[in-house]
Amino acid sequence: MAAPKADIAGLSRTLVEEARNGIFKPVYILMGDEPYYPDLVCQAVIDNCIDEFGKDFNETICYGADVTAERIITEAREYPMMAERRLIVVKEAQMMKGIENLAVYCGDPLDSTVLVLVLHKATIDKRKALYKSAMKSGVVLDSPALRDYEVPGWIMDYYRSRGLQIDPQAASLLAESAGTELSTIVIETDKLLKNLPEGETRISVSDVEKNVGISRQFSIFELTKALSYRNGQEALRIASHIGTSARFAMPMAVSALYTHFSRILKYAALLAKSRNPSPEDKAMALAGVNPYFYKEYDAAVRNYPLPKVMAVMGLLCDYDYLGKGGDGGAATPDQLLLQLVAAILNT
Repeated sequence: MAAPKADIAGLSRTLVEEARNGIFKPVYILMGDEPYYPDLVCQAVIDNCIDEFGKDFNETICYGADVTAERIITEAREYPMMAERRLIVVKEAQMMKGIENLAVYCGDPLDSTVLVLVLHKATIDKRKALYKSAMKSGVVLDSPALRDYEVPGWIMDYYRSRGLQIDPQAASLLAESAGTELSTIVIETDKLLKNLPEGETRISVSDVEKNVGISRQFSIFELTKALSYRNGQEALRIASHIGTSARFAMPMAVSALYTHFSRILKYAALLAKSRNPSPEDKAMALAGVNPYFYKEYDAAVRNYPLPKVMAVMGLLCDYDYLGKGGDGGAATPDQLLLQLVAAILNT
């Protein structure tokens, strides 16, 4: 079975729980641009499939560049030695020579073998036989990368799954600091939790600031907020500080601003049709935005009516080109950001 994008976390939880209860598929294909869930499921299978006594005889963990499909098929067809099952894990399986040849085995796998193929930031061709065979006999988990605007929501869901509650602003700040790599977010979360008082379950902005090493005062999150309210002095002050950060990258800043103003554009277009849109239509226009922040977008559409927000979108396209090495003259990345923010405020 495969899972739609929205259900990757749920499928992963199911597979991990099954592994802990001794339930295994004969074939796993764990793949996708986001390695967090494939790695999570793979480790759960490794931890629970073979007991310590049997690992020397019945467990093979190798890398795709070091093996061929024919060798894996041969090992997969061997019976376990003094154990219930054999485990074969191929990491970075996208490097395996002749990987499609595994389709014949996956179409009729041995019941006593658990075969796990982990593709790191890669996928197999879903039109070909290997994918179709694995779908019938086992499980395929395809984990796509999250877009920037999806990360705060993922963080809030992840914290809830751990019995924690994180404030929306804190989730946005953590997302800005950690980026879209889910494993990085998990590592930062573990570091943060070690420094919280015992029994504390609510994570605030100040907790993220103290333990992750990012200041809310000088963040893209605060920059977009200042621009929404057309607070020019504050926006320029924040941009000046962000641009001189060692981690600053102009393309990432433009991407965040583009996402923000795209939402403003969609919301302005919605309000042009109806001054009192339904909650469902509003949520669709502001996809990925926690309702906690809706009031900011109410202010933004007043400050950026459709002609102005369209002009801003044009500016962002221009500065995306400049920030990626286009003809920006002698301007440095921090200067480009200040120029962009000033131009937005002057629309």
